[in-house]
Amino acid sequence: MTTLAAHDVLATRAADLTVEQVRAADREWRTLFRIGGLAAFSVLALVPLQMIVFFVWPPPASVVEWFALFQRSAVIGLLDMDLLMIVDYGLLAVFFLALYAALHRADRSLMAIALVAEGLAVAAYFASTTAFEMLSLSAQYAGAATEAERSASLAAGQAVYAAWQGTAFDVSYVLSSVAVLIASVVMLRSRAFGRTAAYAGLAMGAAGLVPPTVGGVGLVLSLVSLLPMWVWLFITGRGLLRLAR
Repeated sequence: MTTLAAHDVLATRAADLTVEQVRAADREWRTLFRIGGLAAFSVLALVPLQMIVFFVWPPPASVVEWFALFQRSAVIGLLDMDLLMIVDYGLLAVFFLALYAALHRADRSLMAIALVAEGLAVAAYFASTTAFEMLSLSAQYAGAATEAERSASLAAGQAVYAAWQGTAFDVSYVLSSVAVLIASVVMLRSRAFGRTAAYAGLAMGAAGLVPPTVGGVGLVLSLVSLLPMWVWLFITGRGLLRLAR
């Protein structure tokens, strides 16, 4: 009996030590949790602004029209070429790092894969964006002294415009959706954020596997994914801020 009692005491102390180690580890991530939560809410705040820009100033349909828009207003031109999305992806990189810190105990391997996938998505998106290149080319086009210079600027603009939502953009879009799917699967194994966030993330990630550039189906799915995205970012952002406390 004495041996069993001593064993129980030691087991209890070991469990208490483990709990304290977990709490200490969480305290080490506190700043990252806070920044990640704020990043999630920042993305939520930027999405309505992006929608307003899209509906109030619809993107032009040709390179010449893009050049004319940049000449009228460089700010609106940059916003129409997804300037805010650049900010979004930078914030999401920090947000996913915080998610890894919050969920790596549930499945370290899957969360590492999700973090790498999101990191590659961010890098691919930054490589795809051509907003400032178009701004520069529009100035060259407006200041061209000859028809040959104007034609050269237009040809360069067409190449840049084609690359804007080309392969790198599609790869970025799909990789980010894969990262969301993996993180949401891990959420089902953890109590950090709850099942509502996990199911919202699964819906958002599944809808994002078809890029909006592939046609009407992709565009519809990108719009449909906005609702679960709001739910996912709100719950996970709130959860990260709670962990920070």
